[in-house]
Amino acid sequence: MTQDTINKILQFRDDRNWRQFHNPKDLAISISLEAAELLEVFQWSAEDVKCTEKMDKIREELADVINYCVLMADACDLDLDEIVQAKIKRNNEKYPVELAKDSKEKYDQLKLR
Repeated sequence: MTQDTINKILQFRDDRNWRQFHNPKDLAISISLEAAELLEVFQWSAEDVKCTEKMDKIREELADVINYCVLMADACDLDLDEIVQAKIKRNNEKYPVELAKDSKEKYDQLKLR
């Protein structure tokens, strides 16, 4: 995501004077609610795990989740690039390629094969 996109999300909020309503608790709730709406797209989809016929709805709900994540990072004064890069680093340490490749095991269950 570019800084321009982040700025547009924040500008949308600021143009409506909604920052006053965006505290971390309510934004966390909103992220969870939008994630549930994304999950709802897949409910009862049987073997169609990609739900290709519902891609427009997937795009819309995923965008809502991302928008709220941007707003949450702003409300908490967190740099998105910094926190994502730090998480990638931690995940690389927890899931080294030689142990994690082709495995769905959680990091504490990984073993040499």
